[in-house]
This record gives sequence, structure tokens and C-alpha cells, in this order.
Amino acid sequence: MISGIGLDLVELDRIQTIYERNARFAERILSVRERQKFQMLSDGRKLEYLAGRFAAKEAFAKALGTGIGENCTFQQIEVLNDSLGKPILYFQNTLVNGFVSITHTKHVAAAQVILQEGEA
Repeated sequence: MISGIGLDLVELDRIQTIYERNARFAERILSVRERQKFQMLSDGRKLEYLAGRFAAKEAFAKALGTGIGENCTFQQIEVLNDSLGKPILYFQNTLVNGFVSITHTKHVAAAQVILQEGEA
């Protein structure tokens, strides 16, 4: 049974502006493993990746019902890819029972998260 749904949309130029003003922004949003992949990407792809992960983490926090804050931080949420490239969610180093979808255009990145009850 579905226990939560979250959706987030972010403008790429907003993320780019924040990142250009504060290089530590990526460190605040991305986990160590996410940053390893981020560093291997081209500059254009980095922006899409960062914006997509930001949107996915916001969507997860909404689905969880907490929002980003003391009990659910960007660093506690991790969006990795399986062997086929499908994004998968971890929260506090535990696989999340649910689904995440990330998409982007030239101007926006969006993510949707659907959480299910029970164990993954």
C-alpha cells in the first residue's frame, strides 16, 4: 500500500546560480557516493545531476511527511543508480521501499517519489 507521495520541481538556473555562488552547495546536497559520480560528469551534466538529486531528495522528504529538517537531512537521503541506471533511494543508509523518478528539460528538473508500507 502507498504510504506517501512527493513531487518536486526545480529550475536549473536557480540551482546553477546557487552552485556558482557557493561551491559547497553540492557538498551540502550530495552524499559522498553521489559526489563521486558528480565529479565524473561534464559541466552541463553536473547541473542536471545536482538539480535532479535536489528535487528527488525534496520529493522524498515530502513523501515521508517531514520535509527537509532535523529528522530528514539532504545527507541522510541518497539517490544512487542500479546496474541498469534506474535511480534507487536510501534513507539513513537503508534501502527505501518505494520508487523514485527523475527527469529534466533544458530549464527544469523534476522528481516524484512514491513510498510503500513495509520493508523493501
